[in-house]
Amino acid sequence: MSQQAVLASPRDRVQSSRNRIEIENVSLRYFTKQAEIQALAGISLDIEPGEFVSLIGQSGCGKSTLLSIIAGILNPSEGSVRVGGKDVTAPSQRIGYMLQQDYLFEWRTILDNTLLGAQIQKRDMKKARARAISLLEKCGMGAFLHQYPRALSGGMRQRVALARTLTTDPDVVLLDEPFSALDSQTRLAIADEVVDVLRSEGKTVVLVTHDIGEAITMTDRVVVLSRRPGRIKSQHQIVFPSMPDRRPAPFEARALPEFNTYFSTLWDELDVHVEG
Repeated sequence: MSQQAVLASPRDRVQSSRNRIEIENVSLRYFTKQAEIQALAGISLDIEPGEFVSLIGQSGCGKSTLLSIIAGILNPSEGSVRVGGKDVTAPSQRIGYMLQQDYLFEWRTILDNTLLGAQIQKRDMKKARARAISLLEKCGMGAFLHQYPRALSGGMRQRVALARTLTTDPDVVLLDEPFSALDSQTRLAIADEVVDVLRSEGKTVVLVTHDIGEAITMTDRVVVLSRRPGRIKSQHQIVFPSMPDRRPAPFEARALPEFNTYFSTLWDELDVHVEG
């Protein structure tokens, strides 16, 4: 299967430039006591409105660093990032960021945790509450609105974290290894739910993951970064011709013949060596 296959997502694209991401010639250097470190070098990448893109690469290649630059948490040494045509130079309400840890406050109910971002941003809390409840129900957490985080499993906590990220209705959602702390079975189950929610919301999404299977089954395009300094090594549009009528859910995609082809190609791209 060609790596340059034309993207043919079965869902409608969001017809708006508000959630287009443009990364132009981004590089990042930082200094330690011993040396200057080049973390990223010459990254250029356009992500279309409503597209779901994953970044993969070996540890230390700069995946999470690039995500932090898109989020406005870090500023690049060279280059620029634009969302909806506007330069990103600081964290913005337009960009939601879901981290590896859920960071739920144990003394707040599930609903109150979900409303935290809206409260900080001083949103209309009546509207925010209605949206939070709707999102929690969509994430399968409607029965736990008034429970506390200690009553939830790891997968349930991540569902709440996703609802909290979406409650403020960002244009772009960034996911930094959001399932890394979960066991394999829970990861497989929650992937289906997360993809369903994000696609129904029509968000532009960037996922950082070490899991090749996760990247293939969840996203429209996989971007492979090289070893440090991180550069774009290759890009792979993910399509499933064996299921032409719709995009398969992540779990069912793993059983399709295209999955093994993509997996083998990406494994070779990552140049992973296991020492005995």
